Amino acid sequence: MPLLTASDVITPGNPLDIIEQIVTANEWPFDRHADDELNVGVEGSWTRYHLWFAWRQEHEALQFSCAFDLKVPKEKVVAVHSLMALMNEKLWLGHFDLWAHEGLLMFRHALVFSGGAEATSAQLEDVVEVGLRESERFYPAIQFVLWGGKGPNEAIAAAMLETEGEA
Repeated sequence: MPLLTASDVITPGNPLDIIEQIVTANEWPFDRHADDELNVGVEGSWTRYHLWFAWRQEHEALQFSCAFDLKVPKEKVVAVHSLMALMNEKLWLGHFDLWAHEGLLMFRHALVFSGGAEATSAQLEDVVEVGLRESERFYPAIQFVLWGGKGPNEAIAAAMLETEGEA
């Protein structure tokens, strides 16, 4: 016996509509090819980021990624994986990931809106803010490993150096 009838199922709104409003308000260039995907370009302090949002109605989930505008050379993949493990230990939300075939490094996070839950603009703004903030925070460590000749432990220590006091 089914627990729900078709009339009991609530279909939540598409959170990409809210993302599009946030992106427009920030005057970020974007492209929305379809109802279920949105691509955005954002200039950070260190590099340009490519934000990608994908809504999957059948899973009631929004996938978010913030990709760095850089490619990881094959000879640095092992070191970057070690660095990502150290970076991910310091995160509360999301994780860093590497698509090794493309050499694409990114921050990723998914939100689930099951049971008819609706996305809010505050919630989606927070996800974007966390992704950009964490990407900016760890960018120096990534550069230390890729181009500075440092190992993952040394790179994370140098990048996470906290300043104290005032100059």
